[in-house]
Amino acid sequence: MKKSLLVTCILVGLVTIIQSCSKLEPASPKDENLLDGPVEGLSYEESRRFLSGDVAFNDEIFTPEKGLGPVFVATSCGSCHAGDGKGHPFTTLTRFGQIDETGNKFLNQGGPQLQNRAIPGYMPEQIPLGATFSKFTPPANTGLGLLELVSDADILAMADPDDNDNDGISGVPNYGNLPQYIIPFANAIQKDGKYIHRFGKKAAAYSLLHQTVNAYNQDIGITSSYDPVDVYTHLTIDPEISTQTVNDVVFYLQTLKAPIQRQQNDSEVKNGRVIFDRINCSGCHKPTLKTGISTTKALSNKTFHPYTDLLLHDMGAGLDDAYTEGTAKTFEWRTPPLWGLGLSPNSQGGQYHLLHDGRAKSIEEAITLHGGEAANARNEYIQLSAADKNALIKFLKSL
Repeated sequence: MKKSLLVTCILVGLVTIIQSCSKLEPASPKDENLLDGPVEGLSYEESRRFLSGDVAFNDEIFTPEKGLGPVFVATSCGSCHAGDGKGHPFTTLTRFGQIDETGNKFLNQGGPQLQNRAIPGYMPEQIPLGATFSKFTPPANTGLGLLELVSDADILAMADPDDNDNDGISGVPNYGNLPQYIIPFANAIQKDGKYIHRFGKKAAAYSLLHQTVNAYNQDIGITSSYDPVDVYTHLTIDPEISTQTVNDVVFYLQTLKAPIQRQQNDSEVKNGRVIFDRINCSGCHKPTLKTGISTTKALSNKTFHPYTDLLLHDMGAGLDDAYTEGTAKTFEWRTPPLWGLGLSPNSQGGQYHLLHDGRAKSIEEAITLHGGEAANARNEYIQLSAADKNALIKFLKSL
């Protein structure tokens, strides 16, 4: 009897301890509050490859023994994209050396990117005298594989270089040359031997492979079989990272899930969505795009909602940094996707750092700094009632 009572007391005590501990543990964040995580529908092998890319992207820290530098910006991919979110002022990049569409004139002096850090025994780079430059805040990574699969034909269908519909918006693609290691997408559309690019602040990168190879080389000083030229000596050296690892990181970026909108049924959020269309923010920030066919079944023929047209737009003199890439003008910037906007402070130190260089510290400030083709939408926003402004901002924060 006594033994039975003792066992009962022990069990009751264990249950109490477990319940108390469970109350102390923070609840796991909802999927809609996270930017990282894979798209649904990956196969077992694809999931393993995603995890390999995840480890390489977020856990691999480079040192001089692993090939870091000798000049560099960061020591890992994840250090610029915490939680796969936007970067902040401490991870902002500096690009320099190109003032028009004729190309970068400072490639032999370290262009196009400033490596502002160096391993012991070396000096960081400095911006050469006479070179114009711009600051680029690292973007969020999620949903990129969907954007990569938007067809060139769909991108061109959104372009309106002569503003034929008279809405003041005349987006154009950024055409550029392809590195030798890049195979053009199926049904890619050329112009004068150049191809439509879609990634980066100026849409200067053609694909996620192009973007990833450049990031390893320019951000970390790591050579690969795709780009074996050392950023410091400009000499061809042995690859410092395996081709398999680069490809795994590309696959990881391709299969990161799209951000999930929150508060979709909130009446104020719904009203904000109507206002977004009414003042023609959707003229550039296209709500809905679709993918084509992919070898990754989970990405094929998907309709998604990124709020971008992947085109360049004249953003006015206020956002003209006198620096450009590819065929873009200095005042032209690619429409950034708005999905995940509400989660940006999570990776930006608790506050917003928006626009290409992080100068805007709130969504409202970012809107009011729009110019050029976005001037009409900006003016419409300024004239909204306080209630309508709040609804629009709440909608944008729900994305």
